[in-house]
Amino acid sequence: MMITAPMLQLTNDACEAVLILTDGLQQSELLRSRLTRAEVQRQVRCLADTLADAPDALRHLMPEMDWAGWRATRLALPLPGAQQDEALWFAVQSLVPATLSWLRVYREQQPGLFQAWH
Repeated sequence: MMITAPMLQLTNDACEAVLILTDGLQQSELLRSRLTRAEVQRQVRCLADTLADAPDALRHLMPEMDWAGWRATRLALPLPGAQQDEALWFAVQSLVPATLSWLRVYREQQPGLFQAWH
């Protein structure tokens, strides 16, 4: 299960990046900002792709993670227009903060998941 440590670190880092980039932004501001939106979208896509590749064993060990929400976001991000906008904002407002919170809980409860080979 050690292979999950880099994946979880990447997930943590991408979540933190999204929170920093969107701090204080309203939905309309994010969607209008070409540069910030592009970077947030890149980070959210990275998160969705990384979590989609999570092994079943990890999903079982982290049941509170919103695996279905990330899967739906991954499917909606490539779609232009309202679906993409809604998926991006849902990720920013809900998925990312919840994921980061759960990672903190799991890091305390199951530290072995977060330890990489040295």
